[in-house]
Amino acid sequence: MDHKKLRWVFLFVLAIIWGSSFILMKYALLSLSPIQVGAIRILITTLFLLLIGFKKLITIKRRHWYYLTLNGFVGTFFPSFLFAYAVDKIDSSIASILNSFTPLNTLIFGALFFGFGFKKRQLFGVLVGLIGTVLLILKGAEVNPNQDYFYASFILFATVGYAFNVNILKKYLHDLDALSITVGNFVLMMFPALIVLWYSNFFETFVPSKENLKGIMYLAVLAVIGTGLAKIMFNRLIQISTPIFSSSVTYLIPIVAICWGLFDGEKITLLQVASGFVILLGVYMVNKAK
Repeated sequence: MDHKKLRWVFLFVLAIIWGSSFILMKYALLSLSPIQVGAIRILITTLFLLLIGFKKLITIKRRHWYYLTLNGFVGTFFPSFLFAYAVDKIDSSIASILNSFTPLNTLIFGALFFGFGFKKRQLFGVLVGLIGTVLLILKGAEVNPNQDYFYASFILFATVGYAFNVNILKKYLHDLDALSITVGNFVLMMFPALIVLWYSNFFETFVPSKENLKGIMYLAVLAVIGTGLAKIMFNRLIQISTPIFSSSVTYLIPIVAICWGLFDGEKITLLQVASGFVILLGVYMVNKAK
C-alpha cells in the first residue's frame, strides 16, 4: 500500500485505539491511583516492547539518545501521569476532547521552534477543527456542571508535550525506524517509572483482590495496545506524513471516546454530535491543503 493510503489507515486505526484508551483508563482508576496508573502503564508497555523489539536497541546511535530522551519524556512520560490525574477528575470523553488541542500546538510550536512551515488552508482547517472542539467543551461543561475543570489544564499541558514530541521525531529521529524509536523511548522511561511506582507505596498497599486485578487487566490492555502498538504505528505515521497530519488524529479521538462515554452512561447531546462533524471537516481541510 502506498504512503498516501497507508497514512489514512493509520489515522483511523489510531483514532479507534486511542479513543478507547480513555474509558480503559477510567476503569483502571477505579482500583488504582492516578500516579500508579501512569507508572504501571509505562512499565507494562516497556516489557511488551522489549519482548518484540529488544534487538532494535543496537540500531540506535549515540546521537539519537538525546532526542529519544527528550522525545520520550515530553511526549509520553509526563502526559501519562497528567492524563491519569485528569481522567480521575473529569469525564473521559471531555478529556479526549481537550486532547484535540494537539494539532494547533503542533503547528504553533513547529513553526516557532523547529522551522516547519504550514499552508494557510492548514491553519484554517486547524481553526475549524478547534471550533468544533470548543463547542464540544462548552456543551460538555453545560451537561456536566460538577466536573473539576482545573484538571483540564493537565490535558492542555500534555498536548504541548505531544506537539514537541511530533516535531522532535519528524526533525531529528526520521532516520530511525518506528519500532526502534518506541523501544528506545520506553527503555529510558522504565527506571524513572519504577521509582515513581515505588514511592507511591504500590508494593506495600496493593492487594490482589478481584477489583484490583481487574484494574490491572484494563491497564495491561491500555499499555500493550493503546500505548505500545499505537506508539509504533504513530511514529511510523509521523515518518510517512507531516506533523500536522499525524497530530490531527486527536480530532477524531473524541468521536470514539464520546461513543464509549455514552455506552458508560455519560451524557451526549445533538450539539456534541454536530460538533464532531465540524471536527471531521477540519481534519479534511488540514490534510487536503495544496
